[in-house]
Amino acid sequence: MEDRIITYGGQAVIEGVMMRGQKAFAIAMRAPDGKIVVHKERLDSIYRSKITKIPFLRGVILLWDALGLGMRALTIAANTQTGEDQKLEGPALYVTLGFALIFGIGLFFLLPAGIGGLAGKYLGWNVWWNNLLEGALRLLLLVGYIWAIGFMPDIKRLFAYHGAEHKTINAYEAGAELTPESVAKFSLEHPRCGTAFLLTLVLVSILVFTALGPLPIFWRLASRVLLIPVLAGIALEYIRWTANHLDSRIVRWLIKPNLMLQSLTTREPDASMLEVAIESFKTMRQAEQEITL
Repeated sequence: MEDRIITYGGQAVIEGVMMRGQKAFAIAMRAPDGKIVVHKERLDSIYRSKITKIPFLRGVILLWDALGLGMRALTIAANTQTGEDQKLEGPALYVTLGFALIFGIGLFFLLPAGIGGLAGKYLGWNVWWNNLLEGALRLLLLVGYIWAIGFMPDIKRLFAYHGAEHKTINAYEAGAELTPESVAKFSLEHPRCGTAFLLTLVLVSILVFTALGPLPIFWRLASRVLLIPVLAGIALEYIRWTANHLDSRIVRWLIKPNLMLQSLTTREPDASMLEVAIESFKTMRQAEQEITL
């Protein structure tokens, strides 16, 4: 079971699902003509290197690679829907991704940090209270943003594919048959979900940033960006640890907030979505078996 937990993960994409192993990844997408289109590739050797054995460091490096892989999967899926004439690539692609990254850091890290710093300066709050305010604002922005975009029709479908991804991995880890009828019975929740990672990241940030003590506004803002890899490494190790100790009643209690937040990022998938997720998972598994090194 531990190997399965470490090895397999996934991500919802536009009208599809990406599944990742240690040697390969696959993306299955429902094309505009209704057919399932599959893309598969071999993964870089970093997923099988000694780095994956080093706590915290593995989290930072693998997270960076996972972000790149996730962006690539989203781009492939988007281009499948638009076709060759409107394909997003080259400078336009990099500008779009860069803007999205800057927007995310600005909204979820710099804005709360700036407000928290102003509270400390003008209201006389101590470092604990202004960092607590910063963390609370970051959490509210995260939950509010996810809740708000969840009303968009395209995002609703994306969240349904997210649910299909979870159900498929849950079914595999339970040793169940991978058919739409069988997979549909499994939970929408999964302890290794990226949503759980985001919530853990916010909570860890409160502790880490408070430990830094009072800082000038420039270094306060700079630290929020520079320490993102550190926060990510801690959050990923926590998620990894809880996923490997689900037999503990204490751990099951600890992850309840993470599982509750997933109710915002998943929807019940239909049979056609489950079919896509299963196809992605089976393609990834087959690709891994074909790779000998």
